[in-house]
Amino acid sequence: MTASVNLGEEPRTGRLLRIFLGEGDRIDGRPAFRVVVETARELGLAGATVLHGSMGYGANSVIHRPELWRVSHDLPVVIEVVDEEARVSALIERLEGMLGGGGLITVESVRVLRYQAAAR
Repeated sequence: MTASVNLGEEPRTGRLLRIFLGEGDRIDGRPAFRVVVETARELGLAGATVLHGSMGYGANSVIHRPELWRVSHDLPVVIEVVDEEARVSALIERLEGMLGGGGLITVESVRVLRYQAAAR
């Protein structure tokens, strides 16, 4: 979003990008979720949030959950990014070559009711 939006103003339409990965997914040896967030920032997107899940499964139907006897859980991670359609599309294009074969990417239309930095 290029400018702030305040409650009470006309909502703006944006796109919500969700990228579902595992904690163990890597891009050039680094956690994939970190690379995605850093790439979004480099491209000037409004913001990104990483959500860590406690349990889940994906395309291979293997349930990932924490277990006492395993150090690596490969728990689910969801990265959410909201911005204008053109910026979200640019991020998707950049990530396509990076993410390899795994994961799930979804995009949906959202109404942005508020977007502004907190006063400091």
